[in-house]
Amino acid sequence: MPLTEHTPSTPDPRFLLDPFEPAYLAPHRTGELANRAAAGLRELENCCACPRNCRINRLANETRVCNTGRYARVASVFPHFGEEDCLRGWRGSGTIFFSLCNLRCVFCQNWDISQKAVGQEYTDGQLAALMLELQDLGCHNINFVTPEHVAPQVIEAIAAAVPRGLRLLIVYNTSAYDSLSSLKLLDGLIDIYMPDFKFWERETARRLCKAKDYPDRAREAILEMHRQVGPLKFGPDGLARRGVLVRHLVMPGQLDEAAAIFRWLAAEVSPDTYVNIMAQYRPEYQVGSVAPDGKAKYTDIERRPQPNEITRAYDAARNAGLWRFDERWLV
Repeated sequence: MPLTEHTPSTPDPRFLLDPFEPAYLAPHRTGELANRAAAGLRELENCCACPRNCRINRLANETRVCNTGRYARVASVFPHFGEEDCLRGWRGSGTIFFSLCNLRCVFCQNWDISQKAVGQEYTDGQLAALMLELQDLGCHNINFVTPEHVAPQVIEAIAAAVPRGLRLLIVYNTSAYDSLSSLKLLDGLIDIYMPDFKFWERETARRLCKAKDYPDRAREAILEMHRQVGPLKFGPDGLARRGVLVRHLVMPGQLDEAAAIFRWLAAEVSPDTYVNIMAQYRPEYQVGSVAPDGKAKYTDIERRPQPNEITRAYDAARNAGLWRFDERWLV
């Protein structure tokens, strides 16, 4: 069956949310949404929008780790049919891919976007127009991809789009390298948080994404996301409406870290956490490239995960007590 005709499965009645309206409408009605947009801009003035805490004035177009100044840079915008079933539905997830990133993952499959200033800068009004265009195309949601470094601009764009008629729910699609201050500004504005949880060990994070504090910040972020929206809930049509959906990319040779992540999710977040255990890792970007000393780099991850590694990752998640999965990768 073509993806455009795909219909999600019937939701578990324990996780049914009906009726529903996008989260941002309540703060819009009280005027709080405009206050959040203003507070987000203050984060940029002495930038603490992400855990890098560069403390530069991005309102004056100063840049550092994320190489992004006052305005968010957008690489592409389109209805995406490759997302989770409960997001793509039959009309697609309205994705807005931001360029640049606050991480330096050596295996990034989107490195041409995440590590380069492709696309163009957009003001809040221009971002709002993109959101409304996706709504007019019939997309089920607005899906902000790699928004960690532009969370203030995301808030500003939502505030600009709602008075112009935006009524789609918002998906915050993130690496989980988010600051608590930005997430608290997003509280009550985001319907679905979709964080990755990449690594459990600080040394692995230091080596592979150049941020040794990534596991600590990811745990803080996911706990805050769950506090705000809880476990993933669905509408009668099977589409996700509100909650947290955690992604974990299975990496070759890292099953122990995956198991630790799953145990933490079940014990510290909720055994009802909805998890997508993903199998699409492939060697990309710097993996296998030759260093100045003539040796290949990151050879321990220079292969795709084996089918039994995917199966064992699902087994580890179940053994941890998790039970709600996107099972498209299960072999």
